[in-house]
Amino acid sequence: MKEIWTTMASMMGVWAFCQSLLHTVFPPELRFASLKFFNRLFNYFSSYCYYDITEIDGVNTNELYNAVQLYLSSSASISGNRLSLSRGLNSSSITFGLSNNDRLIDSYKNVTVEWEHIVTQRQSQTFSWRPLPEEKRGFTLRVRKKNKHLVLNSYLDFVMDRANEIRRINQDRLLYTNSRGGSLDSRGHPWESVPFKHPSTFDTLAMDPSKKTEIMADLLDFANGESFYQKTGRAWKRGYLLYGPPGTGKSSMIAAMANYLGYDIYDLELTEVNTNSELRKLLMKTSSKSIIVIEDIDCSINLTNRNNNGGKKNSYDVVPGGNNNEDSANTITLSGLLNFTDGLWSCCGSERIFVFTTNHIDKLDPALLRSGRMDMHIHMSYCSFPSLKILLKNYLGFEESDLETAVMAEFEAVMEAAEMTPADVSEVLIKNRRDKKRAILELLDALKMRAEKNKLKSIEKIENVIEDEEQEKRALDIPKESSDEKQKEEEKDDEKIQ
Repeated sequence: MKEIWTTMASMMGVWAFCQSLLHTVFPPELRFASLKFFNRLFNYFSSYCYYDITEIDGVNTNELYNAVQLYLSSSASISGNRLSLSRGLNSSSITFGLSNNDRLIDSYKNVTVEWEHIVTQRQSQTFSWRPLPEEKRGFTLRVRKKNKHLVLNSYLDFVMDRANEIRRINQDRLLYTNSRGGSLDSRGHPWESVPFKHPSTFDTLAMDPSKKTEIMADLLDFANGESFYQKTGRAWKRGYLLYGPPGTGKSSMIAAMANYLGYDIYDLELTEVNTNSELRKLLMKTSSKSIIVIEDIDCSINLTNRNNNGGKKNSYDVVPGGNNNEDSANTITLSGLLNFTDGLWSCCGSERIFVFTTNHIDKLDPALLRSGRMDMHIHMSYCSFPSLKILLKNYLGFEESDLETAVMAEFEAVMEAAEMTPADVSEVLIKNRRDKKRAILELLDALKMRAEKNKLKSIEKIENVIEDEEQEKRALDIPKESSDEKQKEEEKDDEKIQ
C-alpha cells in the first residue's frame, strides 16, 4: 500500500513539473492560438453548426431567448426526459421547460434540431448600473450544416411567431372602454381597461348548431387569412352585424367570439365621442387582434336626423339614448362613422373585427350594412328547439336522451310559437335548477302560455285588420251614396223649374 502512494506522489510530481515546463516554454498567446486552431479544425470536419442565444445581450434582455424559452415550454415541442415544472401565483396551468444543462430534440419541416439549455455561474461582477443575475443562461442550437439556411431563414421566425401566439393565448384578455369626454389616463391612453373574464363560449351559446359552425369557420378563416388579405389587397379586418330582439344573446355572442379567437374587446361608447377626429384617434389607439364593438347603435345614434336635417344628408347626431337633442355638442358625420369601419384609417392596424349590434336593423342606414363594413349579418332570433337543448344541457345537465320522447315532442311543438328569448328560458331554468323535474314542467307551462298568448294576439291582430278594412270600405261607400242622393235632388229641382 505504501508503494502505491509513493508511485502516485511521484506521478503527480512529474505532472506538476511538466505543466510548469509547458507554461514556461509555451506562452499563453501560443496556447490560445493552438486551442483556436484545433477548434477550427474540429468545426471544419464537423457536420454540425452551433448557435448561442444568451439571456442578456449586452445590457438588454434578448427577446429571442424569451421566445425560445416560451416555445420550448409548449406541450407540442416538449420531448425531453427531464423537465423543469413551475406554477405561477393565481395561475391555473403548470408551466414546464427545459432543465438546466439538459437537451431537447425538436423537428421542423422534417429537419431535426437540438436545443441545449446552458446555465453557468457568473463570475464576480464589477460595478454596473444594472445588476446582472448570478447565473449566465442561454440556449445552444445545434443543426446540421446542410440545414443551416432553413434554420436561419424560417425556423427562428417560426419560433418567434409561435411564442407570440402562446403568449397571446396565455395572457389575460382585457375589456376596454373609451374614457369619458375623451380624457386620457395616466399613461396618455384614451381607453380604460379591466380584465375580461366572461365565460361565454360557442359550446354554451344557445344558437342553432349549424349557424354556430358557420360563424366559427368564418372567424377561423379570418384569423388565419393574413396571406389571403395581402394577396387580394384587402385590409385585414371583418365586420359583423348582430341584430334581433333583446335577450337573444348578442352580448354573449361577442364574448364567445373573443374567447374563441383570444382577442381583446374595445367597447366603444359613441355618446362619449365628440368629433370625427376623436373617433379616429380612438381607432388608432386600438391594438391588433381585437374586437371593436358598438352595441345598440340604433339607440346611441339618432338616425332620423339623416333624412330630417335641413338637406344635410351626411351626418348623424350622437345623443344619449338616441333622443333628438339639438343642443348636444356630440356630433359625428356619417362619413366619419363610415371611415371608422371602412376608410383608410381603419387600416392603420391589422386583424381587427368590427361588431355592431342593434334591435332594429330597419333603422340602420344601408351604407352601414353593405359588404366591406358589415360583411356578415347574424340574426339572433328567439329560442329554437336546438337552442333549447343546449340550454337544458348547460343549466340542468340534461342530454336529449335523458328526457322522455313525449316531453321533447311537446317542447318542439310549442317552441316556435312561444317566441321566448334564450334569456327568458334561462331565467326559468336558473330559478328551478335545484329541482330539475320542476324546471322542465314550469318551462313547458311557460312556453304553452306564451304560445297561447301569441295565438290570441295574432287572432286579435287579424280581426283588427279586417275591421280596419271594413271601416275603410264604409268610408269609401258613404261619399258615393251622398253623391247619388245629391244628384237625385238636383234632378228633382230641374223638373220643378221646367
